[in-house]
Amino acid sequence: MACGSARPAPAPVPAQSPPVRNDLHWFRASAEYRGLAREIYRDATEHLAELTQGMAAGRWGVILDADETVLDNSLNERQLADRGLTYNEQEWAVWVRKGAATAIPGAAEFARAVQARGGRVVIVTNRADSLCGATRANLTRIGVRADVVLCQTGPSDKNPRFALVQQGGAAPGIPPLTVVEWIGDNIQDFPGLTQSVRDTPDGYAEFGHRYYLLPNPMYGSWQKVPEL
Repeated sequence: MACGSARPAPAPVPAQSPPVRNDLHWFRASAEYRGLAREIYRDATEHLAELTQGMAAGRWGVILDADETVLDNSLNERQLADRGLTYNEQEWAVWVRKGAATAIPGAAEFARAVQARGGRVVIVTNRADSLCGATRANLTRIGVRADVVLCQTGPSDKNPRFALVQQGGAAPGIPPLTVVEWIGDNIQDFPGLTQSVRDTPDGYAEFGHRYYLLPNPMYGSWQKVPEL
């Protein structure tokens, strides 16, 4: 090589593909997930007649979680993964304010069935209270006209908000409600339950009757449980 001649340019580095996330792929693409979600909501709907027999309209309700129970945020998960990012509060707030979450299959139909029978639809979510307006708007956009939306104003524990719904004071004009069903994707979406229930078979007695659990392999309180 002649003295002073330019060095050859380095070979281009191939772009790194985002890591494969089978959990996200299954949630977003599989027929199995869609079938499970519809099956769960259909079963919850069919039990309403039995659970509300003799109850006055407007005096009973159901409590649902929001994220991955009613609202599908998997596109946000996909976009973060494609950028090599994980959950952070700033990115989450941007996503929520966009109101781009879609409906979990069966959720809107279930909410309408509850209200058609005279029940109240209550959303108890750990989205920050500052994002509650955007959350209500997103719910309305997917066809879920919730009677009450309770966001997180203090600790993440939902049990005090469950009690507020049952005792009265959850929202103006909403009386104390008999809650006939809870629906969520995290064991903590159900009264008094934590991951410790996995070792207590009797703790699952209400599942499939008053408690309905949707699958969420993307995230949840289960991530803190040591693998056996």
